[in-house]
Amino acid sequence: MDLLAHTGVPLEDQMLTWREMAGKPISKLDDDAFTRVRVILMNALELDAMRLQDSGARNEADLRLSLACVRRIEQHQATAVSWMLSADHSALEATVACEQVAVELTAAIAQHEQDPYLAQVYRFGLLENLDRLYRYAALLDRLEGKDANNILQGYTDIVPGRPTPETHRAPRDDLRRPSGPKARLASRLHMILVAAAALRARDYYMTVGPAFADPVARELYAEIASCGEQHATQYGTLLAPGRTFLENWLLHEAAEVYAYLSCAQSESNPRIRAVWERFCDYELGQLQHVGELMRRHEHRDPAELLAPGLPAPLEFRNQRDFVRDVLSEEVHLRARDSGFVDRGGESAESLDYRRRVNADGSPSTQVAQSYHWTAGTELNRPRPPS
Repeated sequence: MDLLAHTGVPLEDQMLTWREMAGKPISKLDDDAFTRVRVILMNALELDAMRLQDSGARNEADLRLSLACVRRIEQHQATAVSWMLSADHSALEATVACEQVAVELTAAIAQHEQDPYLAQVYRFGLLENLDRLYRYAALLDRLEGKDANNILQGYTDIVPGRPTPETHRAPRDDLRRPSGPKARLASRLHMILVAAAALRARDYYMTVGPAFADPVARELYAEIASCGEQHATQYGTLLAPGRTFLENWLLHEAAEVYAYLSCAQSESNPRIRAVWERFCDYELGQLQHVGELMRRHEHRDPAELLAPGLPAPLEFRNQRDFVRDVLSEEVHLRARDSGFVDRGGESAESLDYRRRVNADGSPSTQVAQSYHWTAGTELNRPRPPS
């Protein structure tokens, strides 16, 4: 898809009513789980767009009006997407869904990514999200007596990954090698997507964690919110430094077009697919606007950044076989500096950090004690005789 050949909807025609923003939500059990995956991903990407544009408005005086106009639309889109989640999702069920997004998104991108180093980074993060999903599934069983598979619908395994207590690292060991000036457009779009999802998960866990009364739940959310910050660092440092704000803005608009197009092509709910198609057209209009700003303010052709066009859409489908292969082959890996080493090769700095942060014990260990997922809930499982 040649991004600049599609004009999309002009900014002045991009409008949502309150009813459209607060529209009918999806069904927790009747809609396909990947519909919810798309909802959470696109909400994360819209929130990330607003975060980028907020930062730009503080530093780019000449762009403030354009930023205000686009940010208003992005906020309305973010509201419409976020409000798709039905009110009968408990905070814990929404948390399990967030981790499913992380697992399935990084699995899909790791297979699309042609840069071996970037693909390794995504596989590394995938196994950490897989374990966090397992820990939250155990908490859901403990607090609500619910089977996490009601949310996952059998698409994502509920199994331990790289143990969460062993993933706490010194900040130095979360820094990754940034992409170079010759990075493919597909690689740049992938980085934006995974970074947005990591930031959304981190912020969500920090918001809902204090609402729990159970002390283990509170500690688990605190622990995994910190892990979310590590992933936000990991994926954020992949993005090439030194780009102008307009370059970053243009690439983010392209990432939104790419993600909405991918969602529309695989969406099974016709009503939701129509929203993805509409917002894809909106993002194309926003991209044209930012491209014109680049021509006017930097005297550059946006095609320099957007050639050769969008990559093949992401596939939102079951990635179980790929995840199992990565789990069997790479669960022993640990991070050191910008690379990956065997378990025994971690830095003294990370080992010391882990010792200190786990000094009072690890809630992710405590919550998973005696937990092994089986079909059905804890409340329905046969009990041993007393």
